[in-house]
Amino acid sequence: MIFLHGGGQNAHTWDTVIVGLGEPALAVDLPGHGHSAWREDGNYSPQLNSETLAPVLRELAPGAEFVVGMSLGGLTAIRLAAMAPDLVGELVLVDVTPSALQRHAELTAEQRGTVALMHGEREFPSFQAMLDLTIAAAPHRDVKSLRRGVFHNSRRLDNGNWVWRYDAIRTFGDFAGLWDDVDALSAPITLVRGGSSGFVTDQDTAELHRRATHFRGVHIVEKSGHSVQSDQPRALIEIVRGVLDTR
Repeated sequence: MIFLHGGGQNAHTWDTVIVGLGEPALAVDLPGHGHSAWREDGNYSPQLNSETLAPVLRELAPGAEFVVGMSLGGLTAIRLAAMAPDLVGELVLVDVTPSALQRHAELTAEQRGTVALMHGEREFPSFQAMLDLTIAAAPHRDVKSLRRGVFHNSRRLDNGNWVWRYDAIRTFGDFAGLWDDVDALSAPITLVRGGSSGFVTDQDTAELHRRATHFRGVHIVEKSGHSVQSDQPRALIEIVRGVLDTR
């Protein structure tokens, strides 16, 4: 199985889900995130991400066909499935459709939750300052879990300050064009929505259902925001396990 994280995250966001599933898996740090290299142009579009990922997946996980992608990772997976269908035999999208940028623009900073942190401060005087800001953005999450997440998503500078591990996304591609990729996909698609998230609407779900050749269905996870794998990992494990069992 392949797991692709969202913008401002890293591969460790999937740790709990992967352990819970107990299946062989590869979680990848997308370009500009985690320990992966940064692009000089700051363009981390799904189109460029997929071009970078394809040879990596062929080398490290040539037999993996089941892809789970959240937010930016989900959009990257859509493009990957269109350009390299042999790498994506089954697709689970977590709280994202190609209308993501439009929905993002419609949300307030509070509604965006931790996603809003990507557009905020980059450097902090201490690790605790980063953690405090993250807790404020996600007050519903366990503090220990947030601390672990920030630990994996930050690094300490030589001057003692702390910064996020991810690069700032300075160039945004045409996400809406990915709807054409959805039209061309042969892989079955399952959509998982966060019940408290505004990143996917009923209209978006209907559009995905209409365009996808093999739409398995939609699951709405209650008490979850955009990052379902962090808010309700057990629920996501059950959903993914259910899809695995149908193959």
